[in-house]
Amino acid sequence: MKLDILAFGAHPDDVELGCGATIAKEVALGKKVGIVDLTKGELGTRGTEFTRKQEAADAAKILGVDIRENLGFSDGFFTNDREHQLEIIKMIRKYQPEIVLCNAIDDRHIDHGKGSKLVSDACFLSGLIKIETALDKEKQAPWRPKLVYHYIQWKNIEPDFVVNVEGYIQQKVDSVMAYKTQFYDPNSDEPSTPITSKNFLDSITYRAQDLGRLINKEYAEGFTVERYLAVNSLDNLL
Repeated sequence: MKLDILAFGAHPDDVELGCGATIAKEVALGKKVGIVDLTKGELGTRGTEFTRKQEAADAAKILGVDIRENLGFSDGFFTNDREHQLEIIKMIRKYQPEIVLCNAIDDRHIDHGKGSKLVSDACFLSGLIKIETALDKEKQAPWRPKLVYHYIQWKNIEPDFVVNVEGYIQQKVDSVMAYKTQFYDPNSDEPSTPITSKNFLDSITYRAQDLGRLINKEYAEGFTVERYLAVNSLDNLL
């Protein structure tokens, strides 16, 4: 299946938190979208890799994406090396996305920055004809996405552009809250973490509201880029 957009996250829930509203909007616009999680999130303080798997599936249904896969890399310990790059290249060549979304280039969790660079490097390498890969014993053709964008996570990184996501913020919040073991639950007796507070849950909305305010919209999500953005004419911008 060829996809228009393939979103990568170091952990299940990264994509939802970083660009869930944008994905929901693109799906509503008729785009084919997929998610690939690098790890199972097995080092998370709350829940298990098994609860996280079901939560990820539930979140995918809420967003309406076409596929979701998990590469099973080691949470906290995966590296940007040939072995891991090749696994991501296989996904890129399998789904041939025009656009790839991936983790923030710098963030509180060490996996986010690592995952960002790993996916970015794999996007370039995936276009090299002398790198050979096979999936299900079939040789894959080279494929390089046209665009690689990085969503914003814990840190308030200045975006290079923002997407108007009016009408899709609740779908994003619902997809995040599909991870019932991970986020705010006043009845939970599990340990508290920085992402289990009510403030963190509220931040999903108020951070989107603030970006929206700056473009005279109700909500927006921000992204950073690896190369200049280009438009065909001045009136392409909002």
